[in-house]
Amino acid sequence: MTAEERRLEVLRAVVEDFVSTNEPVGSRAIVERHALGVSAATVRNDMAALEDEGYITHPHTSAGRIPTDKGYRLFVDRLSDLKPLSAPERRAIETFIDGAVDLDDVLRRSVRLLAQLTKQAAVISYPSLSRSSMRHVELVQLAPRRVMVVMITDSGRVEQRVVELPEDIDATDVLALRTTLGDALAGVRLTDLGDIAGGLLEQVEPRLRPAMGVLVGVLVESLIEPSVDRIVIGGAANLTRNFTDFQHSLGEVLEALEEHVVLLKLIEESANPEGVRVSIGQENTTPGLRSTSVVATGYGEHGGRLGGIGVVGPTRMDYAANMGAVLTVARYVGRLIHTG
Repeated sequence: MTAEERRLEVLRAVVEDFVSTNEPVGSRAIVERHALGVSAATVRNDMAALEDEGYITHPHTSAGRIPTDKGYRLFVDRLSDLKPLSAPERRAIETFIDGAVDLDDVLRRSVRLLAQLTKQAAVISYPSLSRSSMRHVELVQLAPRRVMVVMITDSGRVEQRVVELPEDIDATDVLALRTTLGDALAGVRLTDLGDIAGGLLEQVEPRLRPAMGVLVGVLVESLIEPSVDRIVIGGAANLTRNFTDFQHSLGEVLEALEEHVVLLKLIEESANPEGVRVSIGQENTTPGLRSTSVVATGYGEHGGRLGGIGVVGPTRMDYAANMGAVLTVARYVGRLIHTG
């Protein structure tokens, strides 16, 4: 191998040994644990070059070396193989997630599983309404002028609103409104709802148009989603077991995880619909998370991304295993939501 290839192998050895031992890595240990076919002196020279280039550093004089954020970045970029989950792990995942009773349960089970598999904090965002289509609209009459509108998307998300109508309606009117909405909106992408809203008024008799106008307005307003309560977090306690990795920043990390608006933005931006994205250390612009790495991907099927899923943990993590686990769980979630 060339000198550059050998240095990459030395960097890989430093990363893997530091991740597994949480101890600075010396040249002698690399020679003993990794079959590089060179002397300790050659490894020392390679480590000195890697340190000069900013890929590794030493925590104190005469210690071994540890990776920097830049070193982790190069290691992740050069990863050729992710660690696959075992067949029993895959069967356990499928059985556990398939046992979910609704969308909320799917997401809760998914983050719990991902946190257990990776020993990190796991995060998943709810399917975005703007990326969904209408599956069913239901109207439930509560009073002569009050109805509950229940909207169910193709992702299994349920939104409901209680609406005050301008005039009294009876059961026959409710049926007419429900039928018109159901026939017109089934399968329609929610982003297209505004374009067809006006035409719905023409599909009911004139006396029901004021009521239909109110109902359409409620459906359109439902697209303006609140940023809170749209994510599920699991396994935050895992981070406390790795408190030495955060030095004095663990409190800041836990506070950042409590900021759901910030965390939602982070996981959505990190979610790559075609693969997995890793943000390392200072690459995370979110205050409080600059001592962490975020491994995230999108979930959904047929090229469509409904939401994001990922893990947050220290930069000293098993990237190959965590990337593989995130991708695997995301595939199960996406398939189940589309077929649920």
